[in-house]
Amino acid sequence: MRHFGHISPAVRESLFFREPCEFDAGSSSHLLSVALGATLYSPATRPRLADDVIKQTGQGVVSMVLCLEDSIDDAEVVGAEANLVRQFADLDARNADVPLLFVRVREPEQITDLVRRLGSSVRLLSGFVLPKFTEERGELFLEALTAAEADSGHRLFAMPVLESPELLHLETRGETLQGIARTVDKYRRRVLALRLGVTDFCSAYGLRRAPDMTAYDVQIVGAVIGDVVNVLGRSDGTGFTITGPVWEYFRLQERMFKPQLRRSPFMGQAEELRTALIEHDLDGLLREIELDRANGLLGKTCIHPSHVLPVHALSVVSHEEYTDARDILRPERGGGGVLRSAYTNKMNEVKPHRAWAERTLQRAEVFGVAREDVGFVELLAAGVTS
Repeated sequence: MRHFGHISPAVRESLFFREPCEFDAGSSSHLLSVALGATLYSPATRPRLADDVIKQTGQGVVSMVLCLEDSIDDAEVVGAEANLVRQFADLDARNADVPLLFVRVREPEQITDLVRRLGSSVRLLSGFVLPKFTEERGELFLEALTAAEADSGHRLFAMPVLESPELLHLETRGETLQGIARTVDKYRRRVLALRLGVTDFCSAYGLRRAPDMTAYDVQIVGAVIGDVVNVLGRSDGTGFTITGPVWEYFRLQERMFKPQLRRSPFMGQAEELRTALIEHDLDGLLREIELDRANGLLGKTCIHPSHVLPVHALSVVSHEEYTDARDILRPERGGGGVLRSAYTNKMNEVKPHRAWAERTLQRAEVFGVAREDVGFVELLAAGVTS
């Protein structure tokens, strides 16, 4: 699989200076953690789940979570587990191309039980999403995952969700973060990425952000994100990939504030695309994606297919970013120093910008580098019309 693999090679060549690389479920954990992109959630109760997975694969989705937790009623869990086993067998029998597939469980016991029940179709499973992750709960989840991997002989990753009240509350946040850090470091090779459960954060205070606002506009949420990145997202080799929070909106809502998308990037035929994005409340999503990256997050939890392409389009490295990153990392710059960017519009300071440059080239490998005259509007339009 590859990002933008659903569009034709000719169109892809016209968009990219450097095309996204190919990868699969057997690729290195480091590459996969960057490549997750827009991770699409789906309730495990859907009767045609196998068809849904194949359809989304054909529309550019590279990672999905099949959910047995908050997206379904407590009374549906047993039926959802049985449905999940059937749908995996269906996908296996079709020998279908599938994205990276994860199952979000409720309790540690579900991990070993489901892996056993999946049988040979476990080969299609990339791992589990672990909800309300704390040191105590996390240890139990990760022990179960380790046992399931040993029993099945199949590599399984974990994606803990950081969403517990202990993490949100100021008086327990520091201790909770340190406990989480100890746990994920102990199981480092199994932890693919850390996910943020912002909906649960808001729930603890009876809050819900409007479509005109990002998670960062809710200051109590923004503060938690900052602390999580501070402890768990460092670029010194101790950090993890941390993914962006879910965007809840996908239908037309009455607006209180004017749209956030400027007209200038959409002049000409792309004006229709701008209108469509605004009508579906995706202008707020675009702003939040930009803020995610500015705050050290990569990828995003998505609950609607319309969110996938914007996440991927804004994850592509611009030609300017790529040029700056390459210049900063040239071997002859190992001693540091300052240089003017090739675009002559900024200062590149070699030592302070090195970690940024390394992360940018990692993103460039999996999402590609746009041609000099290609921006996110062209990438969005190509994905919409493919």
